[in-house]
Amino acid sequence: MHRYRSHTCGELRASDVGTDVRLSGWLHNRRDLGGILFIDLRDHYGITQLVARPGTEAYTALDKLSKETVVRVDGRVVSRGTENVNPDLPTGEIEIEVGEVEVLGAAAPLPFTINSEDGVNEERRLEYRFLDLRRERMHKNIMLRTAVISAIRHKMTALGFNEMATPILSATSPEGARDFVVPSRLHPGKFYALPQAPQQFKQLLMISGFDRYFQIAPCFRDEDARADRSPGEFYQLDIEMSFVEQEDVFQPVEKLMTELFEEFGGGRHVTSPFPRIPYREAMLKYGSDKPDLRARLELVDITDVFEGSEFKAFAGKHVRALPVPAVQDQPRKFFDQLGDYAVSLGAKGLAWVRVAEDGSLTGPIAKFLTEENVKVLTERLGLEAGHAVFFGAGEFDEVSKIMGAVRVEAAKRAGHFEENVFRFCWIVDFPMYEKDEETGKIDFSHNPFSMPQGGLEALQTQDPLDILGWQYDIVCNGVELSSGAIRNHEPEIMLKAFEIAGYDRETVEEQFAGMLRAFRFGAPPHGGIAPGVDRIVMLLADEPNIRETIAFPLNGNAQDLMMGAPTELEPARLKELHLSVNKPQPK
Repeated sequence: MHRYRSHTCGELRASDVGTDVRLSGWLHNRRDLGGILFIDLRDHYGITQLVARPGTEAYTALDKLSKETVVRVDGRVVSRGTENVNPDLPTGEIEIEVGEVEVLGAAAPLPFTINSEDGVNEERRLEYRFLDLRRERMHKNIMLRTAVISAIRHKMTALGFNEMATPILSATSPEGARDFVVPSRLHPGKFYALPQAPQQFKQLLMISGFDRYFQIAPCFRDEDARADRSPGEFYQLDIEMSFVEQEDVFQPVEKLMTELFEEFGGGRHVTSPFPRIPYREAMLKYGSDKPDLRARLELVDITDVFEGSEFKAFAGKHVRALPVPAVQDQPRKFFDQLGDYAVSLGAKGLAWVRVAEDGSLTGPIAKFLTEENVKVLTERLGLEAGHAVFFGAGEFDEVSKIMGAVRVEAAKRAGHFEENVFRFCWIVDFPMYEKDEETGKIDFSHNPFSMPQGGLEALQTQDPLDILGWQYDIVCNGVELSSGAIRNHEPEIMLKAFEIAGYDRETVEEQFAGMLRAFRFGAPPHGGIAPGVDRIVMLLADEPNIRETIAFPLNGNAQDLMMGAPTELEPARLKELHLSVNKPQPK
């Protein structure tokens, strides 16, 4: 018999009754019922119940062991009997009469329980992540991640893509976030940068003639944590294709996502095909460029209705309306709570009206609306008896943010929200540039390597803020899974695009020398995308926090509490790297 096990803890069934077996695993739980000791033994594959009877050596050994001790047990498979079957366990028809016990790994007192999802805080869980990962939910999430990545590789290969690796040590690049930098010992005063994404390298692979590339790529960005973003590092499915237009990229990605979410989504419906929504339309209708389409409500721009109005709350402002059907039975509390929610987002309040049975409007601001206002609103919003309308007014971005969130919250509270579905969409036609409100400077609003719609002529003749890029995002249930673009593969277009954003020719030639040199030796039109693996698994696992789907994440302050990173370097190591540390002085 094998030194440690003849079977796993998830393998034995009723057909094995009478077999002598050897199992190894963790002591998951222990119960003493009428002098008989019942032990749940756990390994990667499942749980098997052990039985030790009084007066036996096995009873004496197992009775004193702490939970999470690793043991090897020898014993015989016996039937539990019909009345004692545990239908929640695959091994629930049998148990092991233990004859011999060997301790393989003793366990110290536990900082929190493993066999229940108690309320231990996240910092404690991350400090003892190796224990946290033993919990059923976390173990399941990590195995889901493994299965998803394996499926991605299989499906991408079947779609004709080739998996390739790109460098980790590279040069800094303006990707929109801070780089992590690595000092060079051999080149004093110079630094490598960890890749924010394999952007330039995957484009260079297309220029090299490889046509269809993919990689499960590690990316590194020195940015703050969010519920859907892990600080430090993350993984993405990096994709690039040659001789393609926008729809050519969409087709394989849409097929991949549909299959993945159908396979691992637990029966939740996946919408297909994915709607294409222009950026401007998304901001107007949903108040966000990552709309949650499970909310079956839309915002309506009614700014023109109140132009020149004497109603000061709306006059001269951008005004958005949110019509909500079938709220006739909602109490005043419904309206007040939505108002409180809007205030929590930064609004000064949330104006609203109801539509009465006779079609008239009632509510706090009804008296400020003229007959013409009521007529236009009724027609444009399709108002009927039982509807309510919520209003937001202010600057475009501010109103979009607040009313976009109110849209989703109102849908949930009023029964206009779809559960147990995955609602995908493509957001397209992003502005190529944006203006910094403080400095007035024109800068890239998205990926700087994107091809502008209209090419060089658009850059030379249009207002930069009117130029659209061949840029796109894929969004699911309000979570942005990825950005992508058709790339700018022509040197003169690239130089002009960067010039508009304030980069002189010499700077661009210096920072992107390799890319520009490659473009000048025959570059194919190409494009790609890079869906976030962590976010995909987060959605499939129905987890609100991305750290619940990563084996060893940093905490919200970008610290590894388990390994103690980041750490200080000894003076000798700093000297070797030609570095000195200048810490900020306490205030």
